[in-house]
Amino acid sequence: MSPWETQSFTLAFIAFILSLAFYAVYYWVKRENLARLAYYLLALGILALSVNILARSITSGRWPFANTYEFLLLLLWGAGIAALYAVKRYHLPDLGVYLSPVLVALMAYAFYLRRAAAPLVPALQSYWLQLHVATAIVAYGAFTLAFALAVMYLRRPHPNLERLTYYTIAFGFAFQTLLLITGAVWAEEVWGAWWSWDPKETWALITWVVYALYLHGFTRGYWRGRKAAWVAVIGFLVMLFTLFGVNYLLGGLHSEYR
Repeated sequence: MSPWETQSFTLAFIAFILSLAFYAVYYWVKRENLARLAYYLLALGILALSVNILARSITSGRWPFANTYEFLLLLLWGAGIAALYAVKRYHLPDLGVYLSPVLVALMAYAFYLRRAAAPLVPALQSYWLQLHVATAIVAYGAFTLAFALAVMYLRRPHPNLERLTYYTIAFGFAFQTLLLITGAVWAEEVWGAWWSWDPKETWALITWVVYALYLHGFTRGYWRGRKAAWVAVIGFLVMLFTLFGVNYLLGGLHSEYR
């Protein structure tokens, strides 16, 4: 790894940890200046992560999307940007309290997986893969934000939080649909089949189904309030298993690129 890449990753990790610490103190004492400081530290972490992604791209001569570590960097960046926007746009200083632990946990896992960039294998040299990863970043970033909103709602029920969770999931669901479509096209290009019931494909579809049930149940009024929030939490857990659990527990074609 280049010095820029190493140092920017370290700075991002430290900034996320400090942001989590200040959000934790804010949660107990409710002083707005602590929430602002935590927000600025989160923004610093996202800025450092942006430098890290750019440095890795320059070093490798490609966008970082070839393995789980690189996807984690992009997911963290996308979820962090979404959080910064939501906190400012909807005046939700408490949101960072529930999202920052997730970001720190994902960053710790990225630290564990950290590796130098390598040339792309032929199967990854596809325009469709780039679209597939881009849609995954948006979808899973939205679902991560929706998880934090749902947990926040469970702690402090409010109609605005419920609606915001719904709209965030609806936005992510559209990109989850595109994820499945672009993934199928990429699979046909690389493996000669649109769908092979590979474990990662199957669990991506299960994730889609869970969020489809959430949207259907919410719009039809089958579940609202705490029930809907719990479905959003379950959807996020299924998403995490799709991203990480499948690679280690079920294997399959995708595990070759972890």
